[in-house]
Parts: sequence; C-alpha cells; structure tokens
Amino acid sequence: MRIAMVAPPWYPVPPSSYGGIEAMVADLVDRLAARGHDITLIGAGQNQTAASRFLAVFDEPPSPRLGEAVPEVLYAAAVGRILADLDVDLVHDHSLAGPLLARGRAVPTIITMHGPVAGEHGDIVADLGTTVHVVAISDAQRTDRPELNWAGAVYNAVDVEAFPYVTDKDDFVLWMGRFSPDKAPELAIDAARAAGTPIKLAGKRSEPAEEEFFDEAIAPRLGQGVEYVGEADEDAKRELFACARALVFPIQWDEPFGMVMVEAMACGTPVVATRRGSVAEIVRDGETGIVVEPDADVDQIAAAIHAAVEIDPARCRAWVRTRFTPEHMADGYQEIYRSVLAGAEARRSAR
Repeated sequence: MRIAMVAPPWYPVPPSSYGGIEAMVADLVDRLAARGHDITLIGAGQNQTAASRFLAVFDEPPSPRLGEAVPEVLYAAAVGRILADLDVDLVHDHSLAGPLLARGRAVPTIITMHGPVAGEHGDIVADLGTTVHVVAISDAQRTDRPELNWAGAVYNAVDVEAFPYVTDKDDFVLWMGRFSPDKAPELAIDAARAAGTPIKLAGKRSEPAEEEFFDEAIAPRLGQGVEYVGEADEDAKRELFACARALVFPIQWDEPFGMVMVEAMACGTPVVATRRGSVAEIVRDGETGIVVEPDADVDQIAAAIHAAVEIDPARCRAWVRTRFTPEHMADGYQEIYRSVLAGAEARRSAR
C-alpha cells in the first residue's frame, strides 16, 4: 500500500523526550516499511524513520508553542497542499486539524484518536461523520463515544527489546507524566509516603498550567523521600522505569491509553493504577500490577504499592510481549487499512 502518514507538528519523529504520539508514529512507520509498504511521512524537523520519503512542513518543530491554534492550522493547510500532489492509497492523519480537510478527498482518511473522545475533540470527529475512519487506542475509548465512525481499535506499542529488563530494583517508586490534576502526582507522593517508600517524579511542566500546578501542589511536597528529576529524555526514562520498584499511576480521568504503564511493564516494573479509562485493559490486576478503584484513598494506594512490589518482573515483561509490541500494532493497522480500502472499492463498484 502507498500510505501518507501525517505526524503532529510539535515534535520530530521519533521525539528525543516528550512526544508519545510521535514515538508511536515512528514505530508504526518502521514496521509498515519493513513489510514493503511505501510510506510518505509528513512532519516537522528531522526524520529518523524508515519512511520512503519525508516531507517537512516546519524545519524546526514549534514545540514551545504547543497548544496554540495558529501553528496547528498553518500545519494543516500546508499538509492539505502536500497531499493534493501525492499519489497514495490512503492518508493516516495523527494531527488535530488535518482531518478537517478530509471531506471530498479522493482516497480514504484514517485518523487515530490519541486523546479523549468526550467533549470538543469528540465533537470534531462526530461532525466529520463518515469522511474519516476512526481508530481507537483502547476498547474503553470506543465505549465513550459509540456513534463515531469507528474502524477498529489498535493498542499503542513499545519495542520491548529497546527497554532494559531489571529484576533487582532500587528502593523507590516512580511517577511519570505531565504535571496535571488529571495525572494526580500529588496523590502518588502522598501514597508513597504512607507506604514508607521514596518516590521519584519525572514529568513535563513546560506549559503555564503545568508550571502553576507544580508550584502549588508538588513543590511543597518535595523533600523527605520525594525527588523531582526533571523531564526525562529517552535514556533517563528507561533507566527510571527499569530501576523503580513500581510505577504509581493514580489517574483521575478516563485516559484512553497510558503508554507509561506499558513502558514500565516492558522493564519488568509493575504498575499501581486507578481503574479509569484503559487501565483494566493494560494492567493485569494481581499479575502485572495492582488496579485500585477510582475513589481509592491514600492508604489504599499505599497498600497497593506494597502488594505491587512483590509481583514477578518476568510476568510484566512477558505480558507486554503478548499484547503491546510494534508488530501487534502494525498488524492491527494493516488490517484496518485493507478493510477501509476494500470498503471504498466496494462503494465505487456499486455506483
């Protein structure tokens, strides 16, 4: 198949640190290219994938302007112009505004819902109707908005062999993510303290809201076994995942897919997480981590931390191999591509 893969504009593919979508796009491009598909990657910055060709909209990704509307719209306009001149079988768009140009396109447009489908993001996709074929990143995500034009669900993935496997863990637990009330790092800190376990926090705090939350909720809790280590790059992230006794992930929203859970388990590190969104699909309760109820208090999460550190690291890594590898992800998208193309051909033949 000839596929135009549209990355988001904010980070290079793959990213050097933060950038979960870009990391997923890089893995998908590489696996599809290895299967003989012709991939045109459209993005920003430099390309380090196996794509047949790379077309950069921005020489430098506008990362400092993440969340602003103008770079996203400018990017979508440029991508629309580029796609008009490409001879491809389908477009797989991972950007926010790009799918707005799918209506009337000669080839099918597939989009992956990387974020929540509730609220305005879901409203955008609902208004696009059948002009886009929507892929969920978990079964839980599809249940939140069943009326969307779902083409299937495909889990995100990690290259297990790229993550170190450590069985002799250090004496700390880990929280990793962006600093937001939805991610509840303050709850992770309080639970770790209640469990008598040091905790390290690694996360993104580059946007004003993240910085404000960090200053108000996290900075006063630092010290006494609580350490902020900054926004970890890929090497530092892997070392933290591998050495931690557990990842504490007490999310307070229905996250459609938590990549950090999979990355931790790939390193043989169990996960303590609240039963929200995709958590129950990603973590095998009692086998690769402990899943607590959404309203779990500090003491209950602390008890889960004590239980999680007794879990066999080998089970965690084996679980990722059975469900969350790039090969599994490529299988899923390849099947969806073929199904969408077959449906498009059937509709053309029926006219």
